[in-house]
Amino acid sequence: MIASTEMPSFAIKNIAHAATLLRSGELVGFPTETVYGLGADAGNDLAVARVFAAKGRPADHPLIVHVIDAAQAEAFASSIPEFARKLMQAFWPGPLSLILPRRDGVAAAAAGGQASVGLRCPAHPVAQALLRAAREVGVAGVAAPSANRFGRVSPTTAQHVQDELGASLYILDGGACPVGIESTIIDCTRAAPVLLRPGMLVPQALEQACGMPLLLPGQAQGEAPRASGTLESHYAPNATLRLMDAKALQTALDLLGADAKNIAVYARTLLRTRSAAIITRRMPDDAAATAQQLFAALRRFDEQGARLIWVETPPPDASWDGVRDRLQRAAAS
Repeated sequence: MIASTEMPSFAIKNIAHAATLLRSGELVGFPTETVYGLGADAGNDLAVARVFAAKGRPADHPLIVHVIDAAQAEAFASSIPEFARKLMQAFWPGPLSLILPRRDGVAAAAAGGQASVGLRCPAHPVAQALLRAAREVGVAGVAAPSANRFGRVSPTTAQHVQDELGASLYILDGGACPVGIESTIIDCTRAAPVLLRPGMLVPQALEQACGMPLLLPGQAQGEAPRASGTLESHYAPNATLRLMDAKALQTALDLLGADAKNIAVYARTLLRTRSAAIITRRMPDDAAATAQQLFAALRRFDEQGARLIWVETPPPDASWDGVRDRLQRAAAS
């Protein structure tokens, strides 16, 4: 069931109902600024197990716990280093998840059994309202991965969630997600911040905020904790996705000629094709605009019957890191 949050009276009623469902161990679909999440009470291991089952997700692949603010993070984190606090101050609420040492006896199932836990404070007003309402009924945090089958394209509208997980799930409709790809993930369990998953926050801004260089996993001492969305193959449409530069795309289209079909092309460069059956969509020149529409575009190509999706390789600059990461993982499937 998709519940409207557009009208104030409906919004209050539906959000309160969603919070009651979370308290009773049920699952709720809800929007964040990045993608839609499949939420459960992070303190209820049976509810969290239902998330893993609904997604077909391995139980040792951790979930991110959503909290209302930095103060609520203290309920889950045993310690928060100063550089992590600076990142919270700069980017919460927002599309940033932090991996922190986990308090004993708290959110073990959501953390996939690890000694660390991923925490995020989302900026979307519906997510904020849901977290406040959930706290009022005794739910300290909401464990929520993306509301889709494990490894598949993440949902950025309520309809995507319903199409993926069924009409019986209670879903708060907050419109299309404005960011469109998942949060940046920073490991804060070691002596320095380590980038585990890029998003739309560029490394320079993160480094400026925390006052330390941002390391990659291979540059940091100690083993990286497991984190959401970091498997080599992830975010995959049903069609086979391939990344190519503009020259290779044009060459492939020329070779296939007028008989080409069941192919979708997503590119910034204007390409020529002799086939009327080729599905084309222009990729925006701006990284943020591309991120916002990326998953919806991939889902639409599947709906249109594409068996192959050819995507122009994103530019090399840092603003495209999050988009490039999602496309590379989708292409690894």
